[in-house]
This record gives sequence, structure tokens and C-alpha cells, in this order.
Amino acid sequence: MESKKKVSFTKMHGAGNDYVYVNAMEVIPDNLPHLSRQISDRHFGIGSDGLVVIMRSETADFRMRMFNADGSEAEMCGNASRCIGKYVYEKGLTAKTVVTLETLAGIKVLRLEVVDGEVVTVTVDMGEPELRPAAIPVISSDSSAKISEAETVGDNTYLITAVSMGNPHAVVFTDTLDDSLVCGDGPRLECAPIFPDRANIEFARIIDRNTIEMRVWERGSGETLACGTGACATVVAAVLNGLADRHATVRLLGGDLEITWDEKSNHVFLKGGAEFIADGEFILRGDAGAPENPAKSVK
Repeated sequence: MESKKKVSFTKMHGAGNDYVYVNAMEVIPDNLPHLSRQISDRHFGIGSDGLVVIMRSETADFRMRMFNADGSEAEMCGNASRCIGKYVYEKGLTAKTVVTLETLAGIKVLRLEVVDGEVVTVTVDMGEPELRPAAIPVISSDSSAKISEAETVGDNTYLITAVSMGNPHAVVFTDTLDDSLVCGDGPRLECAPIFPDRANIEFARIIDRNTIEMRVWERGSGETLACGTGACATVVAAVLNGLADRHATVRLLGGDLEITWDEKSNHVFLKGGAEFIADGEFILRGDAGAPENPAKSVK
């Protein structure tokens, strides 16, 4: 008989970037990649861009582990971090409005704006953008930042600016945003040979110096309605290319995010809302006790 195990969950979204959140402060479910693949399936599961597990931390207030829909583990997700800020405050796990969160990309600081007991926005200090090719990682002919360098996939050539926000991004500025671009060449660019660990691909259109429209093809999940780290990388890339100022609103399919690249500290700040969708129990099917897949990708 097929083994079954129930896992309590909360589904949330930040600008349409939806994840299933599991409170693992006391008990950590077995085989998190397996759980993420099942729970993320939009036909046979709950349906999400991935799984986020909230855990105890020895170095911060909380720890986050985050898995893409394909079960690969990601280092960081800005939208998920904002949702965690709302989750831990409104679920009574903390009374703090400044929360530290341990991630595989380091400890992030979440600042909660609370009105009448409700978290209305969360601002995440995303740290400094990484532009050194070897640290992103992206293969380059030298050690200088990869800004508007040509990359060809299929019959098309794109000017790519590579940025890491704790995970690798390639930003392409374009005059139009359509499905053939995002879903056609997005996956090809994700797996281009210059990205040893694959990459998240942002296609961006400049509206004005403080407004950018963006669609994203995320590694391990496909197109999503929003990507917090991708929005940060896009503003950094726009500034580097002289296309935008250091504070900009990024318009995504799921909503707007406010990004500030502070000139003094060199830190990037991500601000936006987070919403609860549902609570429930998920019935995990199959071998829930199998070991985790050690392979990682970065969202």
C-alpha cells in the first residue's frame, strides 16, 4: 500500500510569486525535495512556485530553506523572505518588527510595517549586488563585470548584464515583452553554457528612469508572476547601463515591487506586500523517507 503522510501548510504569495510554507520549528518533514515536487504540482498538488520551510536558527531569529518546483534547493528568494516576515509576525512566532532570517545566501534583515496588527509591507535588506563573473557565476573572458555583453541562443543574440543577488541573474533589456521571448528564449538562456549553475533570466522594458516593466523565467520553476531577487538585479543592471535611477518601481505580472540601490551602503532594498491564501493539510504520496537530493540550484 502507498505510504501517506499529512503535512500542515500555509500558502502565501508576494506579488503573485506563490509558495507553500511549512512551519518546521518543531518537526522537519522528511525529504523536502520530494515534498516540494509533489506540493508544487498545479494539477496533482496544491500548486506553487515551490516550497519554503521555516526553521529554527542558531544565528538568526529564523532560518529559511527554499525549494523550487522541480525539487532543487535555492539559496534565496526575496518574495518568500517578505512572506516569512508576515507569517512569523501574524502567526505569533515573534513580536519583533525587525527580524533576521538565515538563508543559504547569508542572513537577511526584514523590516515589517505593521498597521493594526497586520503586516502591510516588508522591506528586505538584500545586501550588496555581486558583479564579479566568477562569483555569480558566469563565464567571462576577464574578471570585469559582464555588462551588456552579447550572448547568442538559437537565431537570436541578446545583450546580457549578469548580476548575483545571492543567486545568478541575467538581465536583458528589450522594447517588447511577449511569450515567445520569455518562454521561448528564456529557458535557452537559463541553460546557456556561460552559466555553470544555470541562471534566472529577466526581460525588462524601461518605462522611465523610475519605472521598469519585467517578466522573468526562473530557474527550476519556469515563468513566474514575480521574482524579488530578479527585480533587484534588474534595477542594478538598469543603473549600470545608465537606463534608470537607483530607486525604481518594477512592474511584474503579479504586482509592483519597490527597489532601492543605496549608493552609500551599496545595499539593495526590496519592498512589497505579502498575502495569505490558505491553510490546510497536504497528503504526501510515495517514499517520503527517501534521502534528499543533494543537487542545488539557485532561484
